[in-house]
Amino acid sequence: MGLRRILIANRGEIALRVIRACRELGLETVQVHSSADADSLPVNMADSSIEIGAPQAAESYLKGGAIIEAAKRMGADAIHPGYGFLSENAAFSDACAAAGIKFIGPKGSVIEMMGDKAVARGLAKQAGVPVTPGSGGPVKNVDEAATVARQIGFPLLIKASAGGGGRGMRVVQEDAKLRESLESASREAEAAFGDGGVYIEKYMSAVRHVEVQIFGDGKTTLHFGERDCSTQRRHQKLVEESPSPALTVELRNKMMAAACALGDRVGYEGAGTVEFIVDAATQEFYFIEMNTRIQVEHPVTEMMTGIDLVKRQILHAGGEAPELRQDQITFRGHALECRINAEDPNKGFFPKPGRIETFTMPAGPGVRVDTHVYPGYVLPPYYDSLLAKVITHGVDRSEAIARMRRALGEMKVDGVPTTIGFHQRLLDDPAFLEGRVHTRFIREEMYAGHPMQNML
Repeated sequence: MGLRRILIANRGEIALRVIRACRELGLETVQVHSSADADSLPVNMADSSIEIGAPQAAESYLKGGAIIEAAKRMGADAIHPGYGFLSENAAFSDACAAAGIKFIGPKGSVIEMMGDKAVARGLAKQAGVPVTPGSGGPVKNVDEAATVARQIGFPLLIKASAGGGGRGMRVVQEDAKLRESLESASREAEAAFGDGGVYIEKYMSAVRHVEVQIFGDGKTTLHFGERDCSTQRRHQKLVEESPSPALTVELRNKMMAAACALGDRVGYEGAGTVEFIVDAATQEFYFIEMNTRIQVEHPVTEMMTGIDLVKRQILHAGGEAPELRQDQITFRGHALECRINAEDPNKGFFPKPGRIETFTMPAGPGVRVDTHVYPGYVLPPYYDSLLAKVITHGVDRSEAIARMRRALGEMKVDGVPTTIGFHQRLLDDPAFLEGRVHTRFIREEMYAGHPMQNML
């Protein structure tokens, strides 16, 4: 193929995931790492590795220049950014191209367009994709915000133009709180993304969060089905599943067509995800944002379709992705993913790094585990708290849930608190079993009246 050696500009389970895909393709791998990750599993499993900086992400995994220099030094002809860090950094994509190194992802211009949430909303409108009522772009001041608020009514949602993950986001219930919320959201957005721009949209409570996996070749966009990510806490996804229990066939078809239309509108290349909120009662859906990278929850789609999305990313970057038509992408059964974090659910899901004393992962029919952890591994305090992603697949939702119950029962992790018990409790919740969840379900229903409710 066109590529020979891939540098992985990430860490943890996604770095290991890319290494495995490269190995199956017969490609050499170079793993960059901070000094804190010198003994990590990706470093040990890659063909070669190179240290790029101190433990803090700003001094290592976010130093685009150092990563490109490492790629040159190690003779890598492509960089896979994984997710997070520099994966949606337009300047980094452009810098890779300028250095003659293939960035395994979209062009910088596309990342920039879709990374600005306000611009992305405008492009979605042009593609005929429904968007929530709101400002046409970032609001300039509180007076403009007040004008928008009068037009769409309270409650409203303030969102960062340049980022996601709940940072720079505020729900405003009344006019008296608008100025304070706008200023605090802007400060948080500036600190998190280096851009304090925020926009406003109508706030809709108790909605589903459903995303569509797409893959484009710059001309045609294909969809790989949806993932329902409604089970979340503080806008952080905890469980993902496919297909969504909330979608009718008609609604699913409309949503898939909308996602592909947006991909076609921007000439999208590679793997991406178009995210929507869905009013299950009215069967209306609205575009919220697009992620121009591989998603944390991509294994759910791989279990449903049997297609390796990471290998397809690499093959496409090398100009050798096999031709694929939409009617060749088929869906089988039901898949479910639980994110197992080193967090204490009894103390507000507060992260707890430390040494992993025991680490036994489940196996058996229909079970997949993506992890970078091993017994004796010391989870650093500098990064996210993800220990493992447990994915199950069954002929239907009931079997996928039954297999997840079994898998979680087989897991043994000692040394740090985990969210295993939380997921076991969730899988016994009648509302979850019936598919009646929404983005505020954990806070407002599962933990209703609980002392921790206000922390969720």
